[in-house]
Amino acid sequence: MGGISSEGLKFGLFINGNWVEGKKKIDVYNPFNNQVIGSVSEADENDVDKAVSSAKDAFQQFKDMPLYLRASYLRKISEAISKRKDKIARTITLESGKAIRFSTGEVDRAVETFKFAADEADKLSGETVPLDAARGGVNRIGFYIRVPIGPVVAITPFNFPLNLAAHKIAPALAAGDTVVWKPSTYTPLTAGLFAEIIQDVGIPEGVLNVIFGPGDAVGEALIKNKDIKLISFTGSPVVGKKLRNISGMKKTLLELGSNSALVIDEGVENLEDVVDRAIIGSYANAGQVCISIQRIYAHSSIFEEFSHLFVEKAKEITTGDPLNPEVLYGPMITEGEAMRAEEWIKEALEMGARPLLLGERRGAMYTPTVLTDVTFDMKVVSREVFAPVVSIMPFNTIDQAIDMVNHSEYGLNVGIYTQSISNMMKAIKGCEVGSVVINDYPTFRVDNMPYGGVKMSGMGREGPPFAIEEYTEIRFVAIK
Repeated sequence: MGGISSEGLKFGLFINGNWVEGKKKIDVYNPFNNQVIGSVSEADENDVDKAVSSAKDAFQQFKDMPLYLRASYLRKISEAISKRKDKIARTITLESGKAIRFSTGEVDRAVETFKFAADEADKLSGETVPLDAARGGVNRIGFYIRVPIGPVVAITPFNFPLNLAAHKIAPALAAGDTVVWKPSTYTPLTAGLFAEIIQDVGIPEGVLNVIFGPGDAVGEALIKNKDIKLISFTGSPVVGKKLRNISGMKKTLLELGSNSALVIDEGVENLEDVVDRAIIGSYANAGQVCISIQRIYAHSSIFEEFSHLFVEKAKEITTGDPLNPEVLYGPMITEGEAMRAEEWIKEALEMGARPLLLGERRGAMYTPTVLTDVTFDMKVVSREVFAPVVSIMPFNTIDQAIDMVNHSEYGLNVGIYTQSISNMMKAIKGCEVGSVVINDYPTFRVDNMPYGGVKMSGMGREGPPFAIEEYTEIRFVAIK
């Protein structure tokens, strides 16, 4: 079942276009006050098999659906999300702790993501290949088309429960694939609301299935299922590695961790504006963003001034109830995660880091922390902290800054503020990342750009114009 009960939102499993009650339920908590705000059914292995079977059966018809019809469904989904914006945004905030202004922004982005996917469905095509460029290809015509890959598994995290799912579901549907989606057990209610939208717009049964449950049971069962052709996962590197090990020959797209850096070169104008952007990039969603700023490297000529401005601005941040529109960020997803961040900060201080601003933990809430004199062997620098913790360090040359950026096992985004074309080009060529953002923070992302990382940050690219290639296969044709 789907809908509202006396306990709040309550959803069953969404399989083959119908709501199915599971044998167990998962309570959903508001991380700000730890109150139960709803529940979902927990899938078992039999439910997983039914969901995959439904996607497999639906694929036989959906793969041949004309492109204009696929695009039409995607635009209907976009419109339906927009109409339900307030309810979805509030649900995102209640179950994830994200500040309401950013939850609303996430819904707006999901609206755009489905629009972009609709546009790509309209343009899905191949190319001709000049076979007679090779001696053996004379008197032959060659071309290729893109064909759907098959049933897809989408596994998504808590921090962007709608738009990160949109970046998997929308291009998959545009390509003609069917989907089984397993959202985070922290944020399943948003997924339930989305399944209601799928019902309302009339997409054929089985094209999208939504099931809930822990990754080590439900997730593994999905990944190992022989009828799944592609797995798209956003989450931790530890889980990503495990997923790769058990997925066999299935195509795998991974968006994993990050440790994003911001570089501020000498001669940068309007330092106050840079600080304002850096504050948002560092602390929005309590730092629980894959491309949140974790490391800031400021040129030695501006290091003291920047650090002072940044700390003073961080002191002004309003934290608390994420439903308050004035709040920049609310709680971390669990008290356990906040305690982990607290331990990492404590470890850094014991190893010689100096606090410019030391945050305090109250349950799952954690006020901003700013550190300096950090080293690469500290977890707050070398690992993905995923918390409101930032380190600021000086550099003397752009080459030194690039080396510091690359001194990480991750490589997702980097932001570079510079007035030097030479230094800009050095950073573009030298930084080992998926995206280099010039004169803005690394947290920049719009939904039609290619998004993905290198090294331990994953493989594959999101963004509908690019992801649709991941969700299709090339079929080549040679005619004599």
